[in-house]
Amino acid sequence: MLVTPVEKLSITIEDAPFLAVLMTAQGEGEGQHLNFTTNVGDTVRAGPDHSLRFVPDALSGAPIPYLHVRAGLDAKLARAVYYSLVEHAVSREGLLGVWSGGAFFAMGAMP
Repeated sequence: MLVTPVEKLSITIEDAPFLAVLMTAQGEGEGQHLNFTTNVGDTVRAGPDHSLRFVPDALSGAPIPYLHVRAGLDAKLARAVYYSLVEHAVSREGLLGVWSGGAFFAMGAMP
């Protein structure tokens, strides 16, 4: 539901309502914290309350990354942000993924 001072109307979101446009990393390994900024100025630290998920693209099978922002709303990671995220990926039990806020987020199986 989109509410403006003048009107109230429903809109349909095809993918994600937000876009993560910036990522910063602090620390390393299991102690790492990944902070994301959205196109509307929200700052979110990935972790147990703000999970990262990777959904396979229907055509290519490539993972599409999303970050939970708030109240069931996600941000899709901009391509440059996704590339920055991949630079922090590590291997764990045959999976490639990233640590943030004490949680491990699997991107997929190791190639």
